[in-house]
Amino acid sequence: MKSRGGRSGRIPENETSAADLIPTNVSLAALCSAAAGCRACDLWKSATQTVFGEGSPKSAIMLVGEQPGDKEDQTGRPFVGPAGKILDDALRLAGIDRNQVYVTNVVKHFRWSPDERGKRRIHKRPRSCEIQACHPWLDAEIRLVQPRILVCMGATAAQALLGNNFSVTRQRGRWVRSSLAPKVMGTVHPSSILRARDSESRDSQMQAFVRDLDAVARTLKVKDSFRDELSLFA
Repeated sequence: MKSRGGRSGRIPENETSAADLIPTNVSLAALCSAAAGCRACDLWKSATQTVFGEGSPKSAIMLVGEQPGDKEDQTGRPFVGPAGKILDDALRLAGIDRNQVYVTNVVKHFRWSPDERGKRRIHKRPRSCEIQACHPWLDAEIRLVQPRILVCMGATAAQALLGNNFSVTRQRGRWVRSSLAPKVMGTVHPSSILRARDSESRDSQMQAFVRDLDAVARTLKVKDSFRDELSLFA
């Protein structure tokens, strides 16, 4: 599902939340269309377009990252840049089909600053006010998809959904109690693997990331197997 910038459904620039723009009882496609005109914070001014979530509305797994990057901002699709390639590889190694996963971000616009030469756009972590302003879109996505497993990738996503006390370093790969989904986990953001100091460290971090996703795959298979067993007695 691709989101493009547009004029429909804009809200005043002085709004602090996107909540007033979100329709009730709608599809993901309609939600994506409405988000294209969001002006709840100032990030839209320097971004190319809104980058909404992508995937089947019936996905059992939802992956949530921080924000779109440079490539995502250009294409209007989440996780299609270098971090997306890492994610694709990790999902494949864990036996998870990305086409069966819903991927999205806490913030839907790219926050960046130019490098010293002004030729590259450097990622900047979104501010708390921007996360708060964008939160209603993510809430609506979770409500519509109703994932059985929700994975928060990186500190920004984990703390936005699980609270500021959540530590990815200490709690990654563990199932935590949450009303968001039956199973919820925090792990690293795939971009952190790209920042590894050397190939050995990168390989080690990748293996740890795959182990976290492997736990997701195993849990989903157990749930599916149990449901199949129950159907025999229906």
